[in-house]
Amino acid sequence: MFKTDKTPKQYTPGEALQKIAAFCAYQERTHKEVEQKLKSYGLDEDEAGEIIIRLSREKLLDEERFAQAYVRAHYRQKKWGRRRIVQELKQKGISEYCIKSGMKEIDGDEYYQNLLDVLEKKDRQEKEKNPRVRRQKISVFLTSKGYEQDLIKLALDEFGKAPEDDE
Repeated sequence: MFKTDKTPKQYTPGEALQKIAAFCAYQERTHKEVEQKLKSYGLDEDEAGEIIIRLSREKLLDEERFAQAYVRAHYRQKKWGRRRIVQELKQKGISEYCIKSGMKEIDGDEYYQNLLDVLEKKDRQEKEKNPRVRRQKISVFLTSKGYEQDLIKLALDEFGKAPEDDE
């Protein structure tokens, strides 16, 4: 009744082009992702290369556009810092040029506000009572989110000067 054969279906270059075009139209993709998908369709490197060139010419595949969309999504929704975003883009095989172009999507004021938002949320969740240890734990967390040390220190200093400290 159910097919148990897990061998991936083999596609002709024409069929693969149609499938991969839909794959690229659904969301921004990297050349590496598309190449892996085409290989899973049973295409050789030359056939995959030709399809990638065609997709690029037809503007269905654009790594600069991918980097810009990735940066926007990850700094706005996931509230990641610059360092983590750059690291993830490098892992995806994105060129330095495209990474630089993508990083221009970050608005400095909004970025710093994100850092403060993440800091406040983490501060509410942190159970540590010792102020020095608490600050260190929050700093480590913000570093893992990809924020730069100088900005973390600035934000922690600003956050530490809450209105209730004046009383």
